[in-house]
Amino acid sequence: QVQLEESGGGSVQAGGSLRLSCAASGYAHINEYMGWFRQAPGKKREGVAAIDSDGSITYADSVKGRFIISRDTPNNTLSLQMNSLKPEDTAMYYCAADVFPRPHGLNDGQYLYWGQGTRVAVSS
Repeated sequence: QVQLEESGGGSVQAGGSLRLSCAASGYAHINEYMGWFRQAPGKKREGVAAIDSDGSITYADSVKGRFIISRDTPNNTLSLQMNSLKPEDTAMYYCAADVFPRPHGLNDGQYLYWGQGTRVAVSS
């Protein structure tokens, strides 16, 4: 059974940093296609950053230059370093994963497995 568990959320002032982690388990290749998504209150879920099996990375325009996604393959861990945080980054952040060789990117419909989320709150 595939499980994704996020950690690292919290409250921070604007301009601060947080590092989110996602521990994946239950399938040897679960880390091949992974991404971070977020959902703010009253808004649709949106893609933040994704990393593909070949290492290619996609960022949402809103986080480019501020967030960094990385993957620790031997430990099945995905991370998101978030710098220069803004109040508009406030949301529940979710880790997602998939194992099928198809385009993924920031399309949440392409990911089969999801974590429970970790909350990020950025105050001005």
